[in-house]
Amino acid sequence: MSFSVHTTIVGQRRPSPAPDGKDAARPAGGPHLGFRPDIEGLRAIAVVLVVLSHAGIDRFAGGYVGVDVFFVISGFLITTLLVKELDRTGTVSLRAFYARRALRLLPVSTVVLVATVVAAWFWLPATRFASISADALFSTFYGINWRLAYEGTDYLNATAAPSPLQHLWSLAVEEQFYLVWPLLLLAFWARRRVLVALTVLVVVSLAISVQQTAAAAPWAYFGSHTRAWELGVGALVAVAGGFLRRTPKGVAAMLTWAGLLAVLVAAVTYDKSTPFPGYTALLPVLGTAAVIAGGSAAGGWGASRVIGTGPFRFVGKLSYGWYLWHWPVLMIWPLALGRDPGVKSDLAFAAAALGLAWVTYHLVENPVRNRPWLRRRARRGVAMGVALSASAAVLALIAGQFTPALPTGPAAPDLRGELATAYEPQARLTQLITTSLGRERLPENLTPQLTGALKQSPQIYRDQCHLNYTQTRPDRACVYGDPAGARTMYLIGDSHAAHWFPAVDAAARNQGWRLIALTKAACQLPQVRTYNEVLKRPYAECVTWRNQVLQRIVRDQPDLVVMASNDLDNGGLIGPGGRIGSRRADPLWVRGWQQTWHRLSGTPMVLLQDTPLPKGDAPECAAVNARRLAKCDRRVATAISERPRRDLVADAAQASGLRVLNPTPWLCARGICPIVVGNTLVYKDNSHLTVDYARALAPVVEQALWPRR
Repeated sequence: MSFSVHTTIVGQRRPSPAPDGKDAARPAGGPHLGFRPDIEGLRAIAVVLVVLSHAGIDRFAGGYVGVDVFFVISGFLITTLLVKELDRTGTVSLRAFYARRALRLLPVSTVVLVATVVAAWFWLPATRFASISADALFSTFYGINWRLAYEGTDYLNATAAPSPLQHLWSLAVEEQFYLVWPLLLLAFWARRRVLVALTVLVVVSLAISVQQTAAAAPWAYFGSHTRAWELGVGALVAVAGGFLRRTPKGVAAMLTWAGLLAVLVAAVTYDKSTPFPGYTALLPVLGTAAVIAGGSAAGGWGASRVIGTGPFRFVGKLSYGWYLWHWPVLMIWPLALGRDPGVKSDLAFAAAALGLAWVTYHLVENPVRNRPWLRRRARRGVAMGVALSASAAVLALIAGQFTPALPTGPAAPDLRGELATAYEPQARLTQLITTSLGRERLPENLTPQLTGALKQSPQIYRDQCHLNYTQTRPDRACVYGDPAGARTMYLIGDSHAAHWFPAVDAAARNQGWRLIALTKAACQLPQVRTYNEVLKRPYAECVTWRNQVLQRIVRDQPDLVVMASNDLDNGGLIGPGGRIGSRRADPLWVRGWQQTWHRLSGTPMVLLQDTPLPKGDAPECAAVNARRLAKCDRRVATAISERPRRDLVADAAQASGLRVLNPTPWLCARGICPIVVGNTLVYKDNSHLTVDYARALAPVVEQALWPRR
């Protein structure tokens, strides 16, 4: 999950009745909730949709709507229990409520969390282990949704591999909701007041969801404030239960079928480009509510006629465990078994996860929540929940301090020192790249370390001169190089300009030039409109920022402008009629560049072309291939992205009087690009240079920008 990966959590679930028809698992002292086979079956449909989506079945790309189905089910079931208790006793035992939640959710989730952390240590790349340990810690305290929302808006994390614990975000949303929902019920109790309060909650949360889906999609997707309305809809159905049970059977039956159809339509028509949740979540949410509401009065002609049957109820019974297991299995088992990910293998792994769910259901889930000693006193359930959470948190904290070790080879020449003292830096760099080809082990003096590479960022990130997706103006002047220099140069572009900052800054300082660095995440310089896949909308902030930067340059009339951009167009170019196909994109891209250059005509300009790209995430590749590092080398022919577009832009730039710098010789030799040169890691992720490598290249960059005469 670019960010963008979709998961779900099963709400509190009613166990199947005992053979004698009595409730075999009613919490001690808790209110009775009649068993609803249609809800068990609806839960099965939801989890199957999620699993099929995660297994890569294109037909069910929108299977992520299962998250909405489960939220509505949870809101309905939990509120029904609370309302029955209020009707019977006039109050709610918060201790008993949270004890039931702990006994229901924590034993299995703790087993899965611990198993995932241990498996990640053995089989996932060492570069990811610290992050996974942090995910485990956040999951323990139900805060992983906010961690994922933050990382989803961080451009440099946008392409990171999904965490095997990412799916726990929705459990966090539920538990955050249930921290306050019983208290609100107690405060407003009286059905009419609760209905009004719930309606207000649903309307406000939905409005926020719509607004944030358009403005900040990751926060909308993972936020409890934007998902509360979905649980609230389920709660509304529960509070209105008496009225709904008086619905004519024919109408109720039609309602269940229409609701089920709505859920399935959403699953097969939505995909990763659908703005979500926002208003599009109304279809699965209201569909689920219709199935539940109609099911209370539909009799034998409702959807329960199908989804209430044995196979659906079997899967529904295991849905919580299947949800918990399926994502870690899909993320870890292919690497553990040396299998390449694919639809067929992922379906097999998903089936294996269902087997694990069956085992934990019978060995952990049911035995713990039905143990009389725990059920007899609510404080025992709470104490067990605290103990499980504390144990998992301690494991996560300890695990995060011990990253799996990687084998290393002999020390390599220090790249920065070698280039700083070389009379011909480019010639020496070519020698060092050549001797790095075919290397089998990481040098013992590698800089930066693989596990710390992604944390590196140029100074302009810390100074907020490199703007994120939603920012359009820096808060400071962003002056670097020699601030007192008589001449001024600009470095502008996206993150592929920003990663050159350490080199350009050092070169400008050495030349006595004043440097102004203005860059923005995923915002290229050609005057085109692009679709942003993280924000899931046209990238209007890019247009605003780009115009401001160009106006500033026209006003300042600097002595040199260095511009660099990714050759990719993110989610595609947008024209008057919508997104533009690839055949029309290249000419439009070139014209966009020409319009940018025309606005700056009269100003000396240098086009620094994009860097060759590694095979996926470079530190991760090195960690996986620590004994055969040469497998991460990449040929120039495949490392250059969008080569036709790149060549067209270069020709147009030269025709417009720009100098064009090709950085390929700074990273590749003999047609091959290694990920380690000398003692220095070249890439921090799947496209950006490490600060150490860019800084080492300062003499080469300086010579290119100010060639000897």
